[in-house]
Amino acid sequence: MSVFTTLSLEEVRTWLRNFDLAEIIELRGIAAGITNTNYFVVTTQHKYVLTIFEKNQPSELSYFVDLMRFLSLQGVLCPLPIADKAGVSLHLLKGKPALVVTCLNGTDILAPNIHQVKQVAHALAHMHIKGLGFAQNGINQRDKTWRINIAQKVLPKLANDDQALLQSELEYLHAKDFSPLPRGVVHGDLFRDNVLFDGEQLGGFIDFYYACNDALVYDIAIAVNEWCVHHNGADIGELDQEKITAFLTAYQEVRAFEQNECTAWVDVCRLAALRFWLSRLHDFYYPQAGELTHTKDPNHFKHLLQQWVAIAQS
Repeated sequence: MSVFTTLSLEEVRTWLRNFDLAEIIELRGIAAGITNTNYFVVTTQHKYVLTIFEKNQPSELSYFVDLMRFLSLQGVLCPLPIADKAGVSLHLLKGKPALVVTCLNGTDILAPNIHQVKQVAHALAHMHIKGLGFAQNGINQRDKTWRINIAQKVLPKLANDDQALLQSELEYLHAKDFSPLPRGVVHGDLFRDNVLFDGEQLGGFIDFYYACNDALVYDIAIAVNEWCVHHNGADIGELDQEKITAFLTAYQEVRAFEQNECTAWVDVCRLAALRFWLSRLHDFYYPQAGELTHTKDPNHFKHLLQQWVAIAQS
């Protein structure tokens, strides 16, 4: 993701001396994203991704490392954490937790076509099914308490109309009980920059650091709000009903919805849009310093939220 912690090639070579890797010949910062620092680590044989966690403690990260290892070994297309010669994957680098994982084939895409949308849906359903076998329970870092706290921070900075929308949605959605929905491992952040394609072929999912145990349909809603929007280069998108239908149909070819998921669908899509509107508002008004940071437009998710509200009211 963005580069908040600056490293040199020699620093990384020294840090990786206890790993059984080939000679490291290149280090490149990755400029996408807004939370952690990521570098490509290129050796004479393979390419890896080094992540430095800017906000997490080591004790908070074992879930993500174990989850990626479990999913990768279950055939889910995701990075495999690399352990050192003692079998340990997580280490400190410049006083922060750091992890090296395998680098999947492909790059992120700007404007997914229907075929690519269907592949993402299939892979997400496959991940949800395989994730049911993972014994650990991860806590959602962006839960109701987080939403309330972030809303309190950003509300004074918003125009009156936006304040009214935010307060109305918080009240409406927090009155809903989503606990009976089928639960399991969710990615929690399945945006286009967290999915790689090698041409038309899905390379896999990356960046599992918002993964947790939550309602599976919530994960689907997050993905639909990203993958099923008209991507024309503008920051403000419109829901693409053809892609939504294609995504939901493809997902259910692997894992069928339960009735309560169908009933809650629009409300969960509203919740997913609200979650990312809040996080983007927070990043816009309280940016984190970084060399290659990218602040994304909060209005994109406000507009998606308004579209789901309109659908609910139609």
